Parts: sequence; C-alpha cells; structure tokens
Amino acid sequence: MRHRQRVVLVACGSFNPITNLHLRLFELARDHLHRTERFHVIAGIISPVSDCYPKKDLLCAKHRCAMVKLAVESSDWIRLDTWESEQSKWTETVNVLRHFRDHFQLLNSQQSDSIDAIATKKRKIDANNMNYNAASTVGYLDESGRPVAVKLLCGGNVLESFAVPGLWKPEHMEEIVRDFGMVVCTRAGSDVEKFIYESDLLTKYKNNIEIVNEWMTNDISSTKVRRAVKRGDSIRYLVQDNVIHYIAQHQLYTVVTDNTLSVAAALAPPRIVDNNAK
Repeated sequence: MRHRQRVVLVACGSFNPITNLHLRLFELARDHLHRTERFHVIAGIISPVSDCYPKKDLLCAKHRCAMVKLAVESSDWIRLDTWESEQSKWTETVNVLRHFRDHFQLLNSQQSDSIDAIATKKRKIDANNMNYNAASTVGYLDESGRPVAVKLLCGGNVLESFAVPGLWKPEHMEEIVRDFGMVVCTRAGSDVEKFIYESDLLTKYKNNIEIVNEWMTNDISSTKVRRAVKRGDSIRYLVQDNVIHYIAQHQLYTVVTDNTLSVAAALAPPRIVDNNAK
C-alpha cells in the first residue's frame, strides 16, 4: 500500500433516507480501487445536501444527518460530514470537493501540529468561513505526508446527468473529472462506458473515471423507501435497523400513525406459528 495513491471517497446527495445501497457503493468502490493496485482508500465521506437544495419532499438536514450517523455506525471507515448540510445555501458539488481537497492538503502540510493547532489555523486562513471539525481529522494523518486524492463516488445516473442541459456548469464538469476524478458504480440498464464514449469531455478524461460493475444488482432507492414507509410496508433489510427505529421514533415520511407503527413492526422478531398447538 505504501506506493499507492491515497484516496478519500466523497458521496454527495440527499440521503433521504440513507439506504443500504448507499453504503454498498462505498464497499464496491473500495474493493475496485484496491484491486487496481494503484489506490489505497483511507476513508469514505457521506456529505448530505443542505436544506436549501431545491428538491421536493426533502427532509430537514437534522434528520437526514442523524440517520446517516446511525447508518455508518457499522462501518470503521465510512463517516458522516455535516459541513455541506450546515451551509446557508446550496453548495455545488465541485465546491464540496474543493472543500475536502483543501481540508486534506492542510492536514498534510501541518503534520507536526496538534489537532487543535490545525483547527485554529484553518479558521484563520479560511476566507469562506467554512466550518471545521477538528475531531474528524483523526485517522487521516499520515506520517509520510503523502497527498490525498479526493474522488467523487456516485452511481451511473449521476454521470449520465452531465448530459442534462443546464443541470451542470460545463466548467464544473470538467474540473470534477480533470482535477478530482470519479468512481462510478453502474446500475442495471445503465451503459456508462457507452455514455463516456459519446461525450468528448468524458472521453478526454476517461482515465480519471473508474467504472465499478455491481454484479449482485439491486434497485433500492430512497424514493422507494419513502413510498414504502408512507404505505406502511416493511423496509427491513433495505436500510439499517437503527435507521428504521429512527424513522419510526420521529414519524418521518408519513402523516399516518398506523404507518409509523408498521415500520416499527418490521423490526419485531418473526412470529412463529405452532400448527400443533391447541
């Protein structure tokens, strides 16, 4: 691992709510990058959007971040970062990546400083008044001082959204694939390689795009989870159990109490029926 490029994977999105598929993408991406023998993934970061993101049915960041925090309790390398969610306006993806790149560049340049000293310097030099959590630096420091590459982790649908007119700024798309790179996990029905071939921009920087094929496919989505909760259907094994408890406890995604009870019931031990009982 010593001569491999150190990588931090960053996933941006609503996470409304976070599902097992979101977590699965991190595992797939790390396995793929390690198999190339060119990268060493040191961390995964989930960065939920702020409440200012114009999306229908977006739950407040407080709840979305709380659910992400619960979901990653089972992981020793994926973590929640709340910086983006705490911003007073919507933060474009390229700016989120810049934030983390600057964050890790600062850490590498201050190897001899204590965590508190780094945090102090960060606050002083940060012209954008970005929030900074010194505790989140634990696990990132490396005595070798080797640089850390920040890569955007996403599904094939995000890459394909580059073709939607007006959705992305052309200069932002180029900066993401040129300066950061992407790790794209494919979904059923998505032909990412064909999409890259048909794009002059993506073809130009195709060496910065890692395509990860998921052979054990599933079609879990936050939208379908919300729909199931609203209808009172079980969402067990679609999201982490502690996230299900949180949804039930706070009566999220539904206005009907009976539905909330049904979600909680999804965690109950199965009822064993003894046909021989009198």
